[in-house]
Amino acid sequence: MYIIGNLTLILGMLLSAYTVAATVRGIVKQSPQWLGSAKGAIFGVSLASISASGLLLYFLTAGRYEYTYVASYTNDALPFLYKLSAFWAGNAGSLLFWTLLLSLYTAIIGFSKNNKYSPYVLSVLALNLLFFFIVMLALANPFEMSDTVPPDGNGLNPMLQNPGMVIHPVTLYLGYVGLAVPFAFAMASLMLKSMDSAWLKLIRKWTLTSWMFLTAGNLIGAWWAYVELGWGGYWAWDPVENASFMPWLTVSAFLHSVMIQERKNMLRKWNLTLAILSYGLTLFGTFLVRSGILTSVHAFADSSLGTYFFIFLAFMVLFASYLVVSRNGLINSRSVPVTAYFSKESSFLLNNYILLAAAFAVFWGTIFPLVSETFLGTKINTGAPYFNKVMAPILLALILLMAVCPAIPWEKASPSRTLMQIRWPLGLSVVTAGILAAMGVNGMFAVFGLSACMFMLATHVMEITRAVRARRRATSENPATAFLKLFSKNRRRYGGYIVHIGIGVLAVGIISSQAYPLELIKTVNRGESFTIGGYELTFNSFNKTKQTDSDIIFAEMGVAYKGKKLAPVHPEKIYYDNWAEPSTEVAVKSRWNEDLYVVLSSWETKNKITVLARVNPFISWIWAGGYIMLAGTLVSLTVGRRTAGISLVQNLTKREAVR
Repeated sequence: MYIIGNLTLILGMLLSAYTVAATVRGIVKQSPQWLGSAKGAIFGVSLASISASGLLLYFLTAGRYEYTYVASYTNDALPFLYKLSAFWAGNAGSLLFWTLLLSLYTAIIGFSKNNKYSPYVLSVLALNLLFFFIVMLALANPFEMSDTVPPDGNGLNPMLQNPGMVIHPVTLYLGYVGLAVPFAFAMASLMLKSMDSAWLKLIRKWTLTSWMFLTAGNLIGAWWAYVELGWGGYWAWDPVENASFMPWLTVSAFLHSVMIQERKNMLRKWNLTLAILSYGLTLFGTFLVRSGILTSVHAFADSSLGTYFFIFLAFMVLFASYLVVSRNGLINSRSVPVTAYFSKESSFLLNNYILLAAAFAVFWGTIFPLVSETFLGTKINTGAPYFNKVMAPILLALILLMAVCPAIPWEKASPSRTLMQIRWPLGLSVVTAGILAAMGVNGMFAVFGLSACMFMLATHVMEITRAVRARRRATSENPATAFLKLFSKNRRRYGGYIVHIGIGVLAVGIISSQAYPLELIKTVNRGESFTIGGYELTFNSFNKTKQTDSDIIFAEMGVAYKGKKLAPVHPEKIYYDNWAEPSTEVAVKSRWNEDLYVVLSSWETKNKITVLARVNPFISWIWAGGYIMLAGTLVSLTVGRRTAGISLVQNLTKREAVR
């Protein structure tokens, strides 16, 4: 089995190298035979990666501890589901999982309908595959065998034994790997010297799907941190959290600027740069996770893998930069500049500036400890205060832009007419600010931020309402039918509106949870009660249970809200046999506007414990906003046909807006 596992990796490496060589020769010789042979080789690469992955999964579930990777991340007591998730728990397995996804993506590209970009795209993706196979064989072999066979494995890190950690890495990898496809098409466009928007249309769904998975991955990771780590928050600006957030920001910018090039032939260089940058950030994030240069609860152990990823990142980015610079004149030759300062085009460009500013702020804050240690000899860590102060005004600017942008027409807009169009949402935001101030909400940013969110949400609801009303005038349909057909006929636009609404809902949750949470650390005796917010918590009992590989210690806390008795909560500490540090299981009781969050911190005796209790406002809005964003993305992924009726509806909508 050891030989078979390594043969699959060697075969994958050889076939990846052959694919690169065959596509290059096919392109140079204009030979369909060589290009067809390259497609066959990619199919072989996929089979090799599937075989290697299947073999590793079998070893993990069967407890084959003679393999170092299996012994490091599983044991006999580990539930079957977590034995499967051990596949991506360590360096070697996660690299194989990345390779599996990339090979499947490449096979889909290879066997899709032929176009002029296909050979170039295959060569770029196959080069990525070749790198991953070489790294696995040389540095992180999932089939490496140990000198001695232990009777049992070490088991999986308790923090990873959570449903969120089964899904979170998968969604992030689907997003990370998917961004190699837009990059490959951008390289193909540059190598072909084809600067039109044809390549953008081919990668639209790839990019949107990758963005959707990155969104899901970040949100699931935030939920996991909230319920598993026990510190009361959901986002700590950890380097690895930042590594997945940065490409999300740049891809968000890319998705907006793509529309400008498709419609107006503008921002060609922007789109090429953003495709390269997004791909580069996925490799940079992988470098951070595997280099050990920055401390993170999510990172893998220190290894030499980071160096190799940095070298590969540098090579790919330098190659891409060379192509952009050498084709600069061609890129600019037919590109139309943005000339109207107040137009939808300029608002999209401003959106790009804001998102890139956010990405740079996160990047700089993430690498600053490394920079300071290199040049000053002292590691100066940047924490949540830096990121919160820098990102807060950026978020506010983005929300305000999203509030105004739907009301701005293409080409050239009238500021006074736009102001008239948004007067009702703007007035509603002013009223909201007054209500929040009267309620005693502390902090100017909280008041302005929540009012801006109301402005943005109201603008999008208004735009959808006007479009439905205009469609009803054009077609005499009932409101429900008009609403559904409006979305089905222009899913890209209205799917985007749903995503924006989701971002607004999520922003309400983020701003509220940061603005006025309540926290109390309290030592209580059995039968003693304390209050926080509208909740009364009573320490009822302290218990211990034994499982196969762990001891669970938990407290039962009675809960009453404004005098009404609720079900008790049970915060836990779990002591695993193979791990020195206990795992925290938080007790969370959610309501639409707040969460009661209880952590068992410590205990002196069975009759005296210390608990951390928090009331976190509007946390459920963060998760709800994420669901709405994903729903909007799914709507946008299926593009409906534009018809003459749509143009009529849009014209009627414009007339209605002027009234």
